[in-house]
Amino acid sequence: MLPGSIQITGEALSGAEIKDICDSLKENSVRLLSVRGCQLSDRDFGRVCRGVAESHSLAQLNLNLGVVSTIGRTKQLADALKANRSLQTLFLHGSPLLDAGLVTLNGALSTHPSLVSLDLGDCMLGDEAVRLICGMLPPDGAKSGLKELTLSANPAVSTQGWARLAIAVAHSSQLRVLNLDYNPLGDSFHVILHALSVMPSLFLCGQVFLDMVENYPTSLRVLVLAENDISPELQQQISDLLSEGEEEEDKDGEAQLRERGRGQHHSSSSQMVLMTSGLGESFLAETEM
Repeated sequence: MLPGSIQITGEALSGAEIKDICDSLKENSVRLLSVRGCQLSDRDFGRVCRGVAESHSLAQLNLNLGVVSTIGRTKQLADALKANRSLQTLFLHGSPLLDAGLVTLNGALSTHPSLVSLDLGDCMLGDEAVRLICGMLPPDGAKSGLKELTLSANPAVSTQGWARLAIAVAHSSQLRVLNLDYNPLGDSFHVILHALSVMPSLFLCGQVFLDMVENYPTSLRVLVLAENDISPELQQQISDLLSEGEEEEDKDGEAQLRERGRGQHHSSSSQMVLMTSGLGESFLAETEM
């Protein structure tokens, strides 16, 4: 276990264990709290939320796999987030939030001063939730917003919902990682293509990557293709096309340096083409989902 972290998975937590957690939160000695998949009473969940509200050190909170299981718990979490000022990463993957849960959380999430990474994968979200999430991706320079967003496995979102998200992504210069795997995007994937021009990293389910890199200008250099039925041959074609774009950028950069007469060696682009079937690194990735 990492220093300053409490990580418990899939256990039934006793009142004494909850007390220890809350005491540590109040002492500001916890940076990472993960109780993913744990069973605890409503009363004890409320105690944990009060500890989160009072903590000035907590940077990452993992409540994955059904810990936030009712609208009552969602309200308690929202109240805690309104008071908390230190949290940077929140995992709610596998929580049955529905759109009503996002309505409850929206005020706290959209105004939190430090939150940069949010996992709402497999939360049974629909178009209304996506509309609210778009408000967490403000236009360039408007205010701080999310840098990493996970909306994996939310199949109830319609084509219109994904289109709305694409527009928000296209206008947000802060978002750097978008996880949309395990969504039946189909043809609606095309509405996201324009947004890719401002995204340095994408983790997405789809069958049209080759079309994207052949026909759309993109700064994409890190491409994660996990759990997709994409052949190794097609992956190689995509990688080759992205590499060609990188080479062209290098040539342009070298020409500009020569014109400026700097006489300095120009190193190759720091961006990387990564074709992988695994998960990429995440902000504060100190715990599993």
